[in-house]
Amino acid sequence: MRRLRDERGDATVEAVLAVPVLLLLVLLVIQFGLYYHAAHTAEAAAQEGARAARVEGASAADGEDQARTFMADAAPTLVHDVTITATRDTDTARVEVRGVVHAIVPGLNLTIHADAESPVERFRPDTP
Repeated sequence: MRRLRDERGDATVEAVLAVPVLLLLVLLVIQFGLYYHAAHTAEAAAQEGARAARVEGASAADGEDQARTFMADAAPTLVHDVTITATRDTDTARVEVRGVVHAIVPGLNLTIHADAESPVERFRPDTP
């Protein structure tokens, strides 16, 4: 079958238009996978921090240190501008983790936020 002269190059034009769109879709899928992983890592870091801060005799700084260590070990390059805030009073320990996910799609800045709260452990003597 012979092609007409005005149809030459149609496949090339279609490929030039379709390939960037497909690449963008692939990058978006990867980016949201990274976001999902980063969000779960931040949640785990907040839980670890709350677990460390709730122990009897511990402080909010202990929870903050534990959450920071967890984030540094689990996702050293995945999340940047990490901010960890820990508070502890007589009843509850709370750790909050915030950060920005590493962007592979230019201009797409996704932030994560996770927090965990737990009751503080304390000794209560038996009452008769």
